[in-house]
This record gives sequence, structure tokens and C-alpha cells, in this order.
Amino acid sequence: MFDSLSDRLQGVFAKLRGRGKLTEKDVDDAMREIRMVLLEADVNYMVVKQFVDHVKERAVGEGVVKSVTPAQQVVKIVYDEMADILGGTPQSLKFASHPPSVIMLVGLQGSGKTTAAAKLAVMLRRQGRDPMLVAADIYRPAAVEQLQTLGRQTDVPVAYYRHKSAVEIAEEALREAARAGHDVVILDTAGRLHIDEEMMQELVDISNSVSPSESLLVVDAMTGQDAVNVALAFLDKLDFDGIIITKMDGDARGGAALSMKSVTGKPIKLASVGEKVNDLEVFHPDRVASRILGMGDIVTLVEKAEDTMTEERARKLEEKLRKHRFDFDDFLEQMEQLRSMGGLSKVLEMVPGMGNVAGTYGLDLDDRRMKRIEAIIQSMTREERQNPHVLNASRRRRVAAGSGASTQEVNQLVKQFDQMQKLLKQFSGKGGEMGMLKRLFPF
Repeated sequence: MFDSLSDRLQGVFAKLRGRGKLTEKDVDDAMREIRMVLLEADVNYMVVKQFVDHVKERAVGEGVVKSVTPAQQVVKIVYDEMADILGGTPQSLKFASHPPSVIMLVGLQGSGKTTAAAKLAVMLRRQGRDPMLVAADIYRPAAVEQLQTLGRQTDVPVAYYRHKSAVEIAEEALREAARAGHDVVILDTAGRLHIDEEMMQELVDISNSVSPSESLLVVDAMTGQDAVNVALAFLDKLDFDGIIITKMDGDARGGAALSMKSVTGKPIKLASVGEKVNDLEVFHPDRVASRILGMGDIVTLVEKAEDTMTEERARKLEEKLRKHRFDFDDFLEQMEQLRSMGGLSKVLEMVPGMGNVAGTYGLDLDDRRMKRIEAIIQSMTREERQNPHVLNASRRRRVAAGSGASTQEVNQLVKQFDQMQKLLKQFSGKGGEMGMLKRLFPF
């Protein structure tokens, strides 16, 4: 989502680093460029003005221009201020002291609300809770069926009661959750194509009836400043507690995320970063700011690694690598793990200075390519998978015929395997984060 913004900001910082010592004019020029970059990223004008003024005041006031490493200090100030406008510290969800807790999701139609409800249920279940989804959208065609389908896919129960109002559905679901022992009730309320009095009154009535622990507004990051305007319109009628921002993995310019907290006063609590049901994350302003400025996000990387790889598996793979016994079976397993984490490019975005490595090596994978690779590897003999160097031209032709691939695709995979090993050597030759990445992801 922030790729363009990140690239342009890093370009500004590169100019500063190239100057050595800075003058106040250098700082002014940099702030002018940053202002334009943020405005072009669709960040609210007043937020941009406040941000640039604060950075400039600190950069000059703290004697940055007279310091030994002025460019680095300017970057640090920009990072601090960016983390602040994104919300400062992550905001956790609130739960009732006596369950079941009610989390009410609101938003316009098309914002991703129903999918966000299912993702939230999956997240809460990973945290040890027992959620129940409630189909309280009685207007949109197929809204109930969509939530029920998601419920079956995620193995989360879905409550719906025909011929009842949205308020009655919420009340009955709360009673059912208490009887069945569910500690969280997630209400998927009705959205509209635009905000209207009837819609808002229904949400107010539901809120008054079941007293939710959290009322979360779901907004689409792709709509930019329109998302901020929607949030303000909702806030005028319903005092929601926080925001779920969807499609953070898209090509939006980032203006909605960077503007939301400053304009509405409400924090972004969760972010949807992909299409899979596991792709909902707690929104960490400091980590997002770090990614935008090209500083990586090692903490999130470690958390993702812990979710996808056991310590025993990591130990065995590292031992294989030390003994130069990493083979195509291991390669396939690691590709699947990386895909479950969002792909190699997303993983490398979290490593300082490594954001473009996947593109350079041509290693990123989509689902279709992953299936092709799996078919090719499974068409190899056990010897070929364990000793890739035996794959001569005739063997490669046989593998291609057996997998339905072309010989060129098989050659490309063997080359890709070699590139992965080169990438691994590049990691192993570096300390700090690179060394940790090698231990976590021995590709």
C-alpha cells in the first residue's frame, strides 16, 4: 500500500545523506518535498501541514543541522512524527468484564465489513476466545449467505433469525451466545451505498440495546480521503471506538491510514493486509511508520515466523543448511511457508534494506505459480529432489513431460533454487537482522 510513498520519501532522505552537513535551507527544501509527497499520497491537507511544521520545528530546534549525523536525525524525527499521526501506540480491543462481549462492525456497503467480521473471529479464536458471528444485515441480498459461507470456511458459528429486525437479531444472538458459552459476539450490521438517517438510527438502536464493548468502523483504504469523510459522517451520529482499515495490501496511496487518527480522533485498531482469513493484524503505528520509511519491521516478522514455524522445524532446517543438504522437498516446504506469510516480497519488506530483493531475484510467488512448482517437484524422483545437481538435460525433459510443464519452466525452477541458495548466502554473510532472518527462514 505504501510502496510509492516509501520510495519517494527514501529518495528525499537519500538527498539529505548525500549532503553531509545540512543547512537550514537544506531542511526547508526537504520539508517542501515531503509536503508534496504526502499531499500526492492523498493525506489530509491539515494533517500534512501539522506534520511538516512539527518536523521542521524539531529539526531546527534540536540543532540537527549542527550535529555529526544530521540526515539520520531528520529521519528519526520524521519517523517519530509519522508514528504519532498514525496513532502513536497500538490500541487493543476492549472486552466486557462479564462475557459475552459484543463487537459491532459498522460501515458502508462494499467496505469489506462482512469479510472483516470473519477475519476478526479467526483472530480472536487464535487468541483463545470462542466467538460467534451474527448476521444482522437484513437488507443486502446474499449478505446472510455470505457470512454463513465464511462461517463454514472458518468453522465459526453464525447466528441468524428470520423475520426479525436487526435489533431483535442482536438481542437474540446475545442470549444464544450466553447459553452456548461463546464469550464474544461479532455483529455484522447492514451497510448502505451512502449514509442515511434510517441506517444510522438502526445502528444507534442496536448499540443502545446490546451495549457493545467495541463499535468498530470498517473503511476501505482504497477510497483515500473519502474514507476519512465517511468516518467523520459516522462519528456525527455514532460514537464508535476505533477503525478497521481494509485492503492495506492494495495499491492505495496511504492517505486514509495517515489521516484517520488526526482527523477523527479515533485510532485504527486493526488492518486487513490480504484476502485470506488470517490476514487481519493489530495496527501498530510505529511498525507501519518504520515500513514506510524503509526501516523494516523485524518485530512483526518474528511474530509471523512464530505463527508458521515451530522451533523444532527451524532447528532441523538450519542443520540441513549447515551440512549443505537443503533439497527440493525443503524448498517446497519453505515456499509454502512464505506464501502463508503473504509471499517473499512481503517478508523482505520487513527487513531493513531488503525490500527489492524478491523482485531482483524473481522469487515472489502467486498461487498459480506455486501449484506449477509443486507439480514439477513432485514429478522428480526421490534422488532428484534430494540431489538437484543430478538434473541433467534428459532428466529435466522427463520431469517437464510428467508435470505438464515446459522444459523452460523446469530450467527456471532449477535456476530459482540456485538463486534461493545465493540469497541465503547473502543473508548469512550479514549480522543483526540478516542473521536472525536466516535462523527464522532458512529457505
